[in-house]
Amino acid sequence: MTMVTERDQAPEVPERWSAKAKTDVVLRLLRGEAIDAVSREIEVPAHEVESWRRQFLDGGLQQLKRRGSDPEERALKLAQAKVGELAMKLELAEMLLEKRGFGEELTRLKSSRGL
Repeated sequence: MTMVTERDQAPEVPERWSAKAKTDVVLRLLRGEAIDAVSREIEVPAHEVESWRRQFLDGGLQQLKRRGSDPEERALKLAQAKVGELAMKLELAEMLLEKRGFGEELTRLKSSRGL
């Protein structure tokens, strides 16, 4: 007769944790669950769980810093916005020219320039 212990019935805890699983644990902590309770439940030392939280927050902070301070990315976004603005102005000007009876000239101009 085999004796079943409480440990045998507990859900299996992975030896290695995926990034998604660690993120789920960290999000539990950020929602207010006590680190000691989570640590006991997942059978990972509290200092390691705290390390996951620190890494998660540091990584997020670096991402936020990087996005706002990259001058090339900012210049690209400004250029894209300007191109969009100019394209809208051109489209409105073309519509106005067509409305005023200059549609044929506009078409001829576009075809001669390869537009």
